[in-house]
Amino acid sequence: MQLQTQIPFEASKAPINYESRLVLLGSCFSEHMGAKLAYYHFRSLQNPLGILFHPMAIENLIDRAVHEKSYTAEEVFFANERWHCWDAHSNLSSETEVKLLEKLNAALAATFQQVRQATHILITLGTAFAYRHMERDETVANCHKIPQTAFSKQLLSVASISKSLENIVEIVQSINEKVQFVFTVSPVRHLKDGFVANQRSKAHLISAIHDVLENDGIAPDASYFPSYELQMDELRDYRFYASDMVHPNQVAVEYIWEKFKQVYITEEAQTTMEKVETIQKGLAHRAFNPDSVQHQQFLKSLEAKIAYLQKRHAWMQFSGATK
Repeated sequence: MQLQTQIPFEASKAPINYESRLVLLGSCFSEHMGAKLAYYHFRSLQNPLGILFHPMAIENLIDRAVHEKSYTAEEVFFANERWHCWDAHSNLSSETEVKLLEKLNAALAATFQQVRQATHILITLGTAFAYRHMERDETVANCHKIPQTAFSKQLLSVASISKSLENIVEIVQSINEKVQFVFTVSPVRHLKDGFVANQRSKAHLISAIHDVLENDGIAPDASYFPSYELQMDELRDYRFYASDMVHPNQVAVEYIWEKFKQVYITEEAQTTMEKVETIQKGLAHRAFNPDSVQHQQFLKSLEAKIAYLQKRHAWMQFSGATK
């Protein structure tokens, strides 16, 4: 008896391994996937300007980074006792203008360097709704709790989203022709927009991504990973949501991660991931008797495992490693 409909998958023709260099951009669900990749010590850059929910914000980041358009004092503002930038998440907001500009421009530099050598760029779109600052006449990435009367809300059309994604691909390809794009839509429901409006938003994103994928002249090797569809179909029960009934819970994140791993990560890399996880769990272990012979032997074994991996992957640094 089959009690679940399952989405069919095929392994990627350009999978991720430990030689890959990854860039993850987009909504808060990309943070979950980025955290997994970081835990397993893949070389990745995740949301240097913080969470970006809509494609225009991601396009702006890529455009500024690749064309080295540094932020200036005219592009930041002071509100609610902190300095902010319309292009960045509030996590980057700072107590001084100088510090904020340093963070913003360091993020652009890091993005440029990683995009230039990236093998894979994973873009997670969260919503097709965007807010336009009426006085500045520009679409923002974050409203920073400024009164809503300062903005006009708009549902981006499928055509405008497609164009934004095409721009992202073309800008990246201007410095990195061989990079592989992976697009997905976040399973997080934006119910503050309304139930029907959220579905319209997700539909616009999915349609726009597939318009780009079906245009062989834009990104012929790009692919779509159905994060949203996995949550909505395979994990349709509310027990797979957090207490807010909006965000996927940890079980759902793990489930979708396993599907992603199955499709995009090589078997060889998965073997290395098992070794990394053994070390991570070992480092998290807290001994009842740290001075015991048994624990000292455990630490020596752990150090040997770390040395083994670092000999093959020199960039791996394990926090809390004992010498």
